[in-house]
Parts: sequence; structure tokens; C-alpha cells
Amino acid sequence: MRFAMANEYVDLQTLKFLLYNVHDLQSVLDQPRYADYDQESVMLFLNAAKDFSDKELFPFFREMDARPAHFKDGEIIVHPQVLNYMKKGGEMGLIAALFDYAVGGLQMPNIVVHAAAYIQETANNHLPGYIGLTLGAAELIVHFADKELSDTFLPKMLTGDWGGTMCLTEPQAGSSLSDIVTAATPDGDSYKISGQKIFISAGDYQGVQNVVHLVLARIKGAPAGTKGISLFVVPKNRPSSNGGLEPNDVNTLGDFEKMGQKGYCTTHLSFGDKDDCRGWLVGEANQGLKYMFMMMNGARIGVGRGAAAITMAAYQASLAYAKERPQGRSLTRMGKKDVTQEQTLIINHPDVKRMLLFQKVVAEGALSLVLLSARYQDLSITHPDPAEREKYQLLLEMLTPIAKTYPSEMGAASVSNGLQVLGGYGFCTDFVLQQYHRDIRIFPIYEGTTGIQSLDLLGRKVTMDNGKALQLLSAEILGTIKEASGHEALVPYSKKLGTKLGLAQEVLQFLLEFAKKGDYERFLSDATVFMEFFGNIVVGWLWLDMATKAQNALVSDDQHHTPDFYAGKVQAMKFYFKYELPKTGALAEVLMDKEVLTVATDTKIFA
Repeated sequence: MRFAMANEYVDLQTLKFLLYNVHDLQSVLDQPRYADYDQESVMLFLNAAKDFSDKELFPFFREMDARPAHFKDGEIIVHPQVLNYMKKGGEMGLIAALFDYAVGGLQMPNIVVHAAAYIQETANNHLPGYIGLTLGAAELIVHFADKELSDTFLPKMLTGDWGGTMCLTEPQAGSSLSDIVTAATPDGDSYKISGQKIFISAGDYQGVQNVVHLVLARIKGAPAGTKGISLFVVPKNRPSSNGGLEPNDVNTLGDFEKMGQKGYCTTHLSFGDKDDCRGWLVGEANQGLKYMFMMMNGARIGVGRGAAAITMAAYQASLAYAKERPQGRSLTRMGKKDVTQEQTLIINHPDVKRMLLFQKVVAEGALSLVLLSARYQDLSITHPDPAEREKYQLLLEMLTPIAKTYPSEMGAASVSNGLQVLGGYGFCTDFVLQQYHRDIRIFPIYEGTTGIQSLDLLGRKVTMDNGKALQLLSAEILGTIKEASGHEALVPYSKKLGTKLGLAQEVLQFLLEFAKKGDYERFLSDATVFMEFFGNIVVGWLWLDMATKAQNALVSDDQHHTPDFYAGKVQAMKFYFKYELPKTGALAEVLMDKEVLTVATDTKIFA
């Protein structure tokens, strides 16, 4: 029996509910910077993104997997839709949306831009990275480069005529950026660049007129380590004296053939093989890593968004299958089946409902986390009160590693459950779940692995400003607990979340004792376990918030969504609190166990 690929890949009603009911988009639109936008104009933009995705992304999703990007005769060959997407996306303003009017942008809020990108990523997660990297590179140029560099490179990047990338990783230096050796030698008003970069997403592809690389390199005589890293604009083709473009000695050595996201090329680049690669310094020398982290922090939220999108698309596909696949019969008394009955749809089986609800709570919880991070980002920039801007910046810092990690790690588990819903069909290439399963697996690795994000959360964010960011986040959670407690039906769940917040404080008190003693290796040895523990509690908070807003709507007879829609959010919260939140107890037991097995253990045990 054959089943069609689900035509609906995104839940726009939930996206709208999160934007307007849960995360108060209006409070962002009220900022002077966004005075030209209202809720109606935002929905017009998001509906346009959905229509664009229906026509230009979703129809090519499976085809791009079957016809992957590949290296041939010195070039990366990509699906023809890549160039079409860049051009049409540029014309729609999808690249320019975030930027100021002064540089040709649309001056839209981050939360709206993330929502539009999310829609596209649910339709086809292989394409949006080409625009996303271009947007990120353009941001660095706008914020830190001089006017001449901005005028030279920005206009064609915002229109999608030129692509953009960030080039950090080298063959001998992955996450350890202090070990990069790409060199920059002063040469007049520019620098000669030499070295290699690997795993460069959207690094080069056949047909694009130019790719503008933002390259981390070390100027001769610079300090060792991360303090000696500078940032350079290094285009594939540089401006020539006659007003055109000429080759800039940036060479493509190959494309990494990946398990998933096969339509999104990942290149190996070499700079200066003929000693004729020129780069232009961005901002001040030796400040490159500081500049790049601005882009990387935004990119980390973008990674979480992409994972949340795949999780949602996989949920929609497995839900559609479960609604039309007959298999087995309902159990009657004493656990027996009545074989005279007609087969029932698998969505009626309790275990299938459990897997679908798991997918739902992860998909929607991950999206809520991403949108909240984007809201904090907007208010940290635009709020008129400096104290409020600082508050939102600290909240953003606290959430960023979680916003990257929870959707990536739990999204992979969710998609795996979606594959299980299909049974044997889920493992077959006739059905899309196996592609989502392969595509999402890279997300825990992108832009800093789960281990790195976990070290950042526990080692930096929890302790920053003497714990101020953590205190602010705790206050936000307590605010939701108080609001939820106003509904009698939600009081038990408010109490459960309060208990878990207390457990988090207990865990941190235990771990911070090691930091106070200077035993940082022990303090951080289980950082990834802490990430899972704390991320679970944070998403529990977000689900209680969603349920509270849904309960408010039911009580007030809000007509923006149906009563079944709101009741579904409350039910999903209850599922999360029964099946997911209790897992924090076992994780806390691990975190507070005094036995240490990964620090001083002799590596001979692996022999």
C-alpha cells in the first residue's frame, strides 16, 4: 500500500499562536524601530513566505536529496533550484529583511525573520542555508566593516546575486579556533591570504557570480591563541580596475558528501595557492573572533530553528500517515482483539498516540524556545530603557546554547519516533521520514557541538555576572508559575515546575562547589548531562506558558483559534509533564553522584 508525502509540512496556526498569544509579538512591534509594521503586515509577509515555500522549496525537497551537491572539474555542482531560490528570495527581501532601511533593508524584527525562515525550513531544509549564510556574512560587514567595504559587497549580497559564508574551521583546527594557521600578510591597502578552510557551508557552487567569504586568519606577528585572530572579507572574485570582477585565487578543492542535507553543499576551500588571494580587514586587527561570535550566536539560534523546522515537518508527515494507515484492531476486555471488527487506523493505538504526542511536544516546544530567543534578541537591541536592554541581553545569553541544543538533540529523537510510527515503511526511501532522520543528524554538530554548547551553558552562562542571567531566567519562570496558578486546572503543573526549579538550584549548588575549589574539570565533566537536565526544565516552562495562554483563551472565549486547538495545547502540556519532565529526576541523580568516571579514569579501559 502506498501513502503520499504529506502536503502540509508546517502548522501555521501554532506559529501564529506562539507569535501573538504566547510571545507577545506586539511588544516588539511597539518599538520605534518597527513602527512601520503591525500584526496584519507581519502575517502578509509570513503568508508570502508560505506561498513561496509551497512553490519554490517544498516541490524540490526530495529531488535535492536524490541529486546531491557534488564536486566535478573544480566546481561544486548543485541543484538548479539553488540559484533560483537565491534570486527569488533576494527579490522577496528574505535576505534584506533584517537590515536597516539605510542599507536597503526592510528593518523587520528578528522574531519575524526567524518565523519566515522557519516556514521555509519546514518545506525544504536544504535551501535556506544559502540565504542564511549570506545574511549572516552581510551582518558582519554592516556592523564591523568600513563604508567602502559595505558599499562594495553589501548591495549584491542583499539581492541574492552574491552569496556569503563564514570560514572558521581548518583541517587541524575544528572547534579549537586558537589553533588556526590561515595567514594574512599586509600588502598595501589589503592583505594576502593563504591557508585552507573546511566544512564551509554554501562555500561555492556552479553559476553563482560571487561568494563573499568572511575568513578568520592570523596577521604575521599577531599574539598566539584567539587573541591574535583577525577577520577578513575575502571574495571568490574581487573587484577589478575596470569595474568588473576578476578571480581572487580562492580555489574549491572538494565537497564533503554528507549523510543528510545533501542539497546543501559543504566545501573545502584553499586560499592563495598562486599567492594572489586578497582580503580586506574587517574592523580592528586581532578582534576577529569577537566579531565572528556575533554572527555565530545568531547562527546558533538559526541552527535550533532549522532543527525545530525539520522536527515539525517530520511530525506532520508521520501524523498524516497515522491518520490513513489501517493496522490491527482495538483491544477489547482482557486484552483480546475482536477479529470480526474492521482494522483501525494506527492513530487510535495508545502507543502511536504516545509517539505522536512526543513529536508534538518537542516540535512545538522547540519552536517556542527559538521564538522566545528571537524576542529577547529584538528587545535587547530596541528597548528604550538601558536596564531592560541589559536584562534581555542576559536572558538571550542564557537561552542561546539551549535554543541551539534542545531542538537539535531532542528533534533527532522526535524524528526517530516519527520513523517508528511508520514501522518498516519509515526505513524505506519511498517515504520521507528517513530523509528527515538523516537531515537532522547534523544539527547537534553545526555551529559548535552539543558538548561545546553545554560547556558554554554551565561554564559561562550560569556563572556570568555572579549568576545574574540565571536569576533573571528563574524570575521569568516563576512569573509563569504564578500566572498558571490562577487557573485551578493548572495548579498541579505549576507546583511540579516549581519543584523542578528547586531541584535545579540543588544541582547547581552541588556542582558550583567544585568551581569554587578550582576543580573546573570536575565541575564541567557532566555539562552535557546538565544541558539535558536544564533544557528539559526550560521547555517545561514554555509548555506551561503555552497551556496558560491557551487556558486564558478558553476562559475568555477567544475566537482566534478553535476550542479544540486551545484544549490541544493544554493536553500536550500535560503529556510533557507526565512523560518528559520526570526525566530530570534521573538526570539530577547522575549530576549529584559523587563518583567520577570520566575525569581521572585511565584511558586503557578502552583497549
